[in-house]
Amino acid sequence: MSKRIVLATFGSFGDVHPYIALALELQRRGHRPVIATGGIYREKMAAAGVELHAVRPDDLPTHEDPERFSAFLERFMDQRTGMEEILRQLVLPYLRDTYEDFTDAARGADLIVSHPLTLTAPVVAEKHGIAWASSVLAPASLFSAHDPLVPPQLPAAHKLFRLHPAFFRAAMALGRRRLRPLLDAVNQIRAEEGLPRATENPLLEGQHSPALVLALFSKVLAARQPDFPPNTFITGFPFYDRRDFYGETETPRALLEFLDAGEPPVVFTLGSSAIWVAKDFYAESLKAAQALGKRALLLIGHERNRPSFLPEGAAAFDYAPYGAVLPRAAAVVHQGGVGTTGQTLRAGRPQLVVPFSHDQFDNAARVARLGAGRWIARAKYDARTATRELQRLLEDESYAQRALEVGRIVQSEDGAKTACDLLEEKILSAE
Repeated sequence: MSKRIVLATFGSFGDVHPYIALALELQRRGHRPVIATGGIYREKMAAAGVELHAVRPDDLPTHEDPERFSAFLERFMDQRTGMEEILRQLVLPYLRDTYEDFTDAARGADLIVSHPLTLTAPVVAEKHGIAWASSVLAPASLFSAHDPLVPPQLPAAHKLFRLHPAFFRAAMALGRRRLRPLLDAVNQIRAEEGLPRATENPLLEGQHSPALVLALFSKVLAARQPDFPPNTFITGFPFYDRRDFYGETETPRALLEFLDAGEPPVVFTLGSSAIWVAKDFYAESLKAAQALGKRALLLIGHERNRPSFLPEGAAAFDYAPYGAVLPRAAAVVHQGGVGTTGQTLRAGRPQLVVPFSHDQFDNAARVARLGAGRWIARAKYDARTATRELQRLLEDESYAQRALEVGRIVQSEDGAKTACDLLEEKILSAE
């Protein structure tokens, strides 16, 4: 029987693309999905053929004003304070607005699937008696003491966390105290809606549904841990990689011609958020490729990042579907967002990760532990260090071999299918 399913999400392409993949798979099965997220994605959803329900805030700067948008995003991409700023400026002030918008989106819904930052979507599900499944996009969001994350604020703390789970649990206790305003704010809405007080923080344990937690990443990144929430299932990545803006429908012909014209290039990309705070990343990357005598493909995201001069053997494009480009790379240098990381793992290419903030440090460390790549902090990345790290990555054949092995595993998974199987089996069939 056809069901109406609300997929609630918030953030960049890396936060939206997995839910488009789920929506398309649900449509294929005869269901009626709607993605509830920012109205900035209206054109994208229309191109993908997916229903959008716009969720506030709707008064923020957009990519249509690049300079203002860049300045706006910079505070949220800060390594130490980025997540705190997101919560303080983009989440807390809009909790009542998002509650109302998710309520509107959920009218007639049979199921709500929430993203870690859609803090009021579970409240809507509880208030209106709608089935609820939660999801996470990266291992860092599961906060396991047995497989602790690398915190962007202090990456070196990971070494301490790995000595004994007690160290991580102590850090989490401090985090709960700092995040108490989130719990208080959500409890205020719960009280207004006649619901009992919650005791679990909505960004920590409270984000997880007791019915089903979809871990929308590959098992190569993390194995199931004893302290994962009950009913957590690692599905594999749900892949989607079209930009869907500006009427684009395919990979630019000139880009394919560049790939055909010579040996595989090193691909340099920063996803859809870090491009706005790229600064000298592309210029320094180009110097590194030249020093190594390698062709370079720069996926610059916006013309503001285009180098003033492109030497022979180098090309720059705003965007390209990773699935069409990354398998043809000699190596990939990227920011470590979980979407870009997953695409590079699937491509089977060695990678150099340059994390900026958020879960990117943790994803980078996991890639390194896999033996499929290396990583270096953004603050240390320049032509000299990039040349050194890429040389190690390209000359040591073990990275390429391991990347191919990991790629075969990721290619064998079907995250969208597995996730939708679980939704139908564990929630929709139980109604």
